[in-house]
Amino acid sequence: MYFYQRIKDLREDNDKTQKEIATLLNMQLTVYQRYERGERELPLWAAIKLADYYNVTLDYLVERSDK
Repeated sequence: MYFYQRIKDLREDNDKTQKEIATLLNMQLTVYQRYERGERELPLWAAIKLADYYNVTLDYLVERSDK
């Protein structure tokens, strides 16, 4: 599993759409879609916001931990 797969899995596990997460991050849908596909590097501020939103650690989000 790649880091970008993890943000997709978290989104799907929480029954959220890409549009909802893009809105949460205050960005266009197409930009967020590129993060999920691994076409763009997710900025640290966005990773922090996603980790807080999903109530996971940054280590989990970037696959340094499975807890």
